[in-house]
Amino acid sequence: MSPSRALRRRSTGGRALLLTAATVAGVMTLTSCDGSDGGGKPTSSSGGNYVTGSGGISRVARGERTEAPKLDGATVDGKTLDTTTLKGKVVVLNVWGSWCPPCRGEAKYFAKVSKELADSGADVAFVGINTRDNSTQNAVNFEQDYGITYPSLYDPDGKLMLRFPKGTLNPQAIPSTVVLDKEGKIAARTLVAINDKQLRSMIDPLLAEK
Repeated sequence: MSPSRALRRRSTGGRALLLTAATVAGVMTLTSCDGSDGGGKPTSSSGGNYVTGSGGISRVARGERTEAPKLDGATVDGKTLDTTTLKGKVVVLNVWGSWCPPCRGEAKYFAKVSKELADSGADVAFVGINTRDNSTQNAVNFEQDYGITYPSLYDPDGKLMLRFPKGTLNPQAIPSTVVLDKEGKIAARTLVAINDKQLRSMIDPLLAEK
């Protein structure tokens, strides 16, 4: 083989490798708005052990959970909210942005499940954390479009997300969903968009805890 043909072959192979890498990267970015895929293996956190299942949902055993931080401030509709007042209920925290396609994809499921549980009288509170929206009007329009009736804290700079202790099941992507048990401790998390069945699988076991 002549040197010029060998060089062309190496060059073609290099382009193919780069194309493959770009394709993989593109697929990863589809899983969340900032590229997190939420998957993983059993992992240890400073607050205890948690296991991430194949569906991307991480769970912490009851005796090893970490206290959730206080999340408080103004909501997108101009009211105020403090999550520490919700102890005694299972609390579902959903981090979202109106600009985020996966957030739009899962919004109908959050609207559906929150309404079903409210109608049943279950001890569950839903709280959104709206982030990276440059105006509350965008967030309000999103909630109206998808039938979201529960409150959302307005967190354009992502400061509330930083209150979660490092090493715990903290929200690291948009969307993220974190579920607190009735004692206000972090019990479950997912870093990807989910459907109604996945959401119920995070909530129902905590409702059953005595």
